[in-house]
Amino acid sequence: MFRFFENLVDPYCAYPQDDRPPQRLLPFMLGYARPFRRVLILAALLSVAVAAIEVGLIWVMGWVVDVLAGDPAQVWADHGWQLIGLAVFILVLRPAIQGLDVLILNNAIMPNFGTLIRWRAHSQVMRQSVGWFENDFAGRIANRIMQTPPAAGEAVFQVFDAITFALAYLVGAAILLGGADPRLMLPLVLWFALYAALMVWTVRRVGPASKAASDARSQVTGRVVDSYTNIHSVKMFAHHDRELDYAREAIENARRTFAAEMRLYTIMDVALVVLNGLLIVGVVGWAITLWMQGTASVGAVAAATALTLRLNAMTGWIMWALTTFFRQLGVVAEGMETIAQPITLTDAPDAQPLELGDGTIRIEGLTHHYGRGQGGLDGIDLTIHPGEKVGLIGRSGAGKSTLVKLLLRFYDIEGGRITIGHQDISKVTQESLRRHIGMVQQDSALLHRSVRENILYGRPEASEAEMIEAAKRAEAHDFILDLEDSEGRRGYDAQVGERGVKLSGGQRQRIALARVILKDAPILVLDEATSALDSEVEAAIQSTLYGMMEGKTVIAIAHRLSTIAHLDRILVMDKGRIVEDGPHDVLLAKGGLYAGFWERQSGGFLNPEAAE
Repeated sequence: MFRFFENLVDPYCAYPQDDRPPQRLLPFMLGYARPFRRVLILAALLSVAVAAIEVGLIWVMGWVVDVLAGDPAQVWADHGWQLIGLAVFILVLRPAIQGLDVLILNNAIMPNFGTLIRWRAHSQVMRQSVGWFENDFAGRIANRIMQTPPAAGEAVFQVFDAITFALAYLVGAAILLGGADPRLMLPLVLWFALYAALMVWTVRRVGPASKAASDARSQVTGRVVDSYTNIHSVKMFAHHDRELDYAREAIENARRTFAAEMRLYTIMDVALVVLNGLLIVGVVGWAITLWMQGTASVGAVAAATALTLRLNAMTGWIMWALTTFFRQLGVVAEGMETIAQPITLTDAPDAQPLELGDGTIRIEGLTHHYGRGQGGLDGIDLTIHPGEKVGLIGRSGAGKSTLVKLLLRFYDIEGGRITIGHQDISKVTQESLRRHIGMVQQDSALLHRSVRENILYGRPEASEAEMIEAAKRAEAHDFILDLEDSEGRRGYDAQVGERGVKLSGGQRQRIALARVILKDAPILVLDEATSALDSEVEAAIQSTLYGMMEGKTVIAIAHRLSTIAHLDRILVMDKGRIVEDGPHDVLLAKGGLYAGFWERQSGGFLNPEAAE
């Protein structure tokens, strides 16, 4: 039975991805609620039915009081079957209807609604560009992805568990009191007006207060995760106390914002007690007065008393549910600041997979300043022929990394264009472009998974033998066999820790090399690929790198000039431009910037800050 209701909605159902999600809260929520339309309608109808049953039972109990005023034998003779029917309804039908109500809420909606939002939100965020991630804390992004779904689920739950029920109950209460005596509605209407005013006052303040508290909690998460992620730097620079102060500032801000939110609930609770006192005295006192005047029965007084006591018990719950609803919407609104951000780097509408063709890379008038008007690249023109090996050097900030990021289309080009095999990379799909490019970075972070999973990331469909061969070529196989993690997993099954922290820099780099070797892409980008290796291992891997380069187009960024001196061409970049281009010997003979770097390098290593 549970499985039936849990499977009423598939949280992973196909849906059209939106590059520009709704920026307003209601359309945002309605978009996620679309697969739940039928279930939500059923939940609303059941909530109204449950409220009607509750009010109806109070009316019935009033009727029972009036009936019992007669002779017991005659009561059973006249109303026996009605009483039996009432008992059957209470024992059988009422639990069935309420059971169906909670099954829909607890088993069909709650587990699936949050799951759907978390899945789609994660999918949306994963489509963002590298630049987008570089502008925010990973911890804050993750926190919003994690806290938004349960908040949205709780908001939906409160709509049907409390708000719809409460509205139906109030309407039913008014009808019941009006049926007994229209004058009994007057104190109820007056109370409801004051109650509604209190709700409006509370809700207007709870939403912003909740969003501020949620923002503060996200800031705490971002700062704490930032410290944990960079724990080596924290310990190395002995900044334990500084990091605690940095976190305490955010934690104290979270405390203050939460305290401000809680003040609202205290005011609300005290005001609610006063209002409920007015409700009880007003309705019950008025009902007693009518009874004393002979215009209301004892049953009517009993029903009015039961109803007001029930409302008294419910009002706190309703108010709390309503404020919880708006508080959770505040959390969702804060999450929308991340989840609903437009996807700015997208495939063209008619984008096709990259067809390598002859593999020629052409860069024409390439200009990119990261929207700042300075820095980056300025008017780059370059052609790299198929199979050509090109070295790329320059001072820090010369534009080397920017050139590579634009080649991979981590950013959209501001001016000019890049073509591969005569196809503009902005007109092909991003995934197909990056499948044709293998890259080893200076600091290749690994996934917090097993060694096997990290290497197979290069080509998931590769066989075990192919994976091991790639590890051997990267001089990684022997040390991998000696690995063992804290759970006792050994060799290729050992976990490497977050970003590969359990391994040395050289070990991480060799696993990263194995990953790219296994990928076997036709275009190879090496960004200081051997900088984390010791001389002995570097010497062993250099032959592997040369083997990797065979038949591939290579762009190698290096500060150690001896590692690229043998390449076909060397490009020297300065201030976002290519200022020298040619083989090692030709550039030395020129006596220009490259020759100066060569003369000044120590042990074949370029000082990237060296002056001309």
